[in-house]
Amino acid sequence: QVHLVESGGGLVQPGGSQRLSCAASGSIFSGNAMGWYRQPPGKERELVAFITSRGNPNYANSVKGRFTISRDNARNTVYLQMNSLKPEDTAVYYCNTYPAHMSNWGQGTQVTVSS
Repeated sequence: QVHLVESGGGLVQPGGSQRLSCAASGSIFSGNAMGWYRQPPGKERELVAFITSRGNPNYANSVKGRFTISRDNARNTVYLQMNSLKPEDTAVYYCNTYPAHMSNWGQGTQVTVSS
């Protein structure tokens, strides 16, 4: 049973932009804070940003001012707009509730920032 489906990843040049989407089942999305996480190659998964059920965003220092998280409660979807991308943003990006629940992890979407 798939609860979260991430999409929108790909190869992008440094300085470029990418928009990620995460479609969630209503039981996970409704009333919960939602987060975007990422796992760079050879590193542990880390929190990138989260947004409360009321729409208040919070960001990791490494992405503040470059990334924007948003949610569409009617579509049970959370987005991550990524601008001014850097090679160190290369990672598999996942969405989950915030705090994350182990059983919710999906396949993620690969973002590669390279020239």
